[in-house]
Amino acid sequence: MKNIKSFILPVLLLCLTIALKQVNHFYPKLTIINTEITSKLLSIVLIISFTWMVIKMLRLIKLGVLGNFDIKKEDNLKSRRVYTQYNILENILIFVVIIVAIGFSLMLFDDVKKLGISLFASAGISTIIIGFAAQKFIGTVLAGIQIAITQPIAIDDVVIVENEWGWIEEINLTYVVVRIWDKRRLIVPTTYFIETPFQNWTRNTADILGTVFIYTDYTMDVKALREELTRLLESTDLWDKEVNVLQVTNATEQTMEIRALMSAKNSPTAWDLRVFIREGLITFIQENYPDALPKTRIDIPEAIEADPLSKEEMMN
Repeated sequence: MKNIKSFILPVLLLCLTIALKQVNHFYPKLTIINTEITSKLLSIVLIISFTWMVIKMLRLIKLGVLGNFDIKKEDNLKSRRVYTQYNILENILIFVVIIVAIGFSLMLFDDVKKLGISLFASAGISTIIIGFAAQKFIGTVLAGIQIAITQPIAIDDVVIVENEWGWIEEINLTYVVVRIWDKRRLIVPTTYFIETPFQNWTRNTADILGTVFIYTDYTMDVKALREELTRLLESTDLWDKEVNVLQVTNATEQTMEIRALMSAKNSPTAWDLRVFIREGLITFIQENYPDALPKTRIDIPEAIEADPLSKEEMMN
């Protein structure tokens, strides 16, 4: 009902303008200002009211379509894609409608008509000049259209852009708004997502794998740590019960690198799960295997070991 009410003002303005144009045409003596000037002013108002009504109609159609898709539900990949397409399509159509309306308004004036004819007569040179002047803008607009069609990103996608982790909040015709995890907003031109490599964590699905790296001494009991990982995962609802892996992924001259791999339903949950597991594993090692924490070894020669004074000097 609220959306229908928004049509009342543009429709009333359109009807009033049509009525005044008829009065101006059939009863020119009733107008105070020159009839020709009045006619042009009413024509401009007519174009504005019609444009206003078309824009309202486009937004009403978009709301009607998007009403069938819930972007807040858990499995919202299809909904996010539809939202993305219709938001960009709406921006494109509104942009075209406004440009056409401005064109029609300007063509009401004879001087502008003559200028337009002159430009068309020298279309080759004009096209080249305008093309060079507006190439960045045109490229950005075309990138927005390409995003709507190919959808490398969608509304609420989790991305890493310029080393910043966040969500796609808005996709406009010429720029994209990324909501960073700490509530900052990163404004990126649409061409960035066509020309520059970036990470999209939710391109096809929202679930994601999380990793936690722990560095321990060689004396660490990996089997006990693996059992502790399973216990921690089973104790929290953050885990989606899909992936549970603990492996020694690297070994240096001082420590073992142990990687815990786990899965979650989406990236924010995966972040919380990684923090929970990291804290839990570190606490487990501190309480049960304190000697397995990373340490630096020093090999003391036997001659120094036998001489307490030399040993004390070396330690100092």
